[in-house]
Amino acid sequence: MTSQPDTLETIIARKRVEVAKAKVTTPLETLQQVVAQVEPPRNFFAAVVDEHQRNQTRVIAEIKRQSPSAGVIREDFDPVAIARQYEAAGAAAISCLTDEEHFGGHLGYIQQIRDAISLPVLRKDFIVDEYQIWEARAANADAILLIAEVLPEGVLMDLMILAQRLGMTTLVEVHAVESLLRVRRHIGFPHSGYSLLGINNRDLKTMTTDLAHTFRLAEMVEDKRVLVSESGITSPDDLTRLRKEGVNIVLVGEHLMRQEHPGDALRQLLHGPAESKHQ
Repeated sequence: MTSQPDTLETIIARKRVEVAKAKVTTPLETLQQVVAQVEPPRNFFAAVVDEHQRNQTRVIAEIKRQSPSAGVIREDFDPVAIARQYEAAGAAAISCLTDEEHFGGHLGYIQQIRDAISLPVLRKDFIVDEYQIWEARAANADAILLIAEVLPEGVLMDLMILAQRLGMTTLVEVHAVESLLRVRRHIGFPHSGYSLLGINNRDLKTMTTDLAHTFRLAEMVEDKRVLVSESGITSPDDLTRLRKEGVNIVLVGEHLMRQEHPGDALRQLLHGPAESKHQ
């Protein structure tokens, strides 16, 4: 298969069509009624931000079947079994892809995972509309991802306000320095303790990853407690390098999902090869 992966712009255009169809199938009022009945969100922010453990890295372990850049990452895909492995191996929180067309995810995975483990779960998708935040909370998600590159500043702030009102943590992700400079002052808005700032090390044009991207952008962030380094993290040495720069939270997905036993891979990442053992 030689076709190029879809660009972010193409994915977002399709997502807007998908959301428009979902609004017809399940009106907003219906989602709001469901949200009124679901259990309160778990505190994702508190699970990953710990001022007293500066020498330890908290891992947001990701559940992902495939991606536009990598293709199918894992054939034997059981999100609940993987979530249980991650929890047993010391993950601080879970990220779950819910985009179906491009990542092979499903919104229903969120509730399935939450029923099986005690960790908070982030819905990772391409969120462009307030409807999707209601949708995420109705699915029992505890947190959401917002990608700065696809959201105008005013829309981003509106989405952050709604997420906070529903008790959810927001992970605001940036790829480019321009996006960081635009959104960094909004982290902690509208109230502190509800938003994290993710630096994605993947270049959106070349799809290559470079851990040094986090180091460069981290210098421009005053409060590094809320920084999350994403993509291209594969070894305990990577975690050590990040901690030296004040970055104590990472999101790791593809590296773990490619291993035969994702839980063992997470243990090795956190503690080195000596910790590799099934549970």
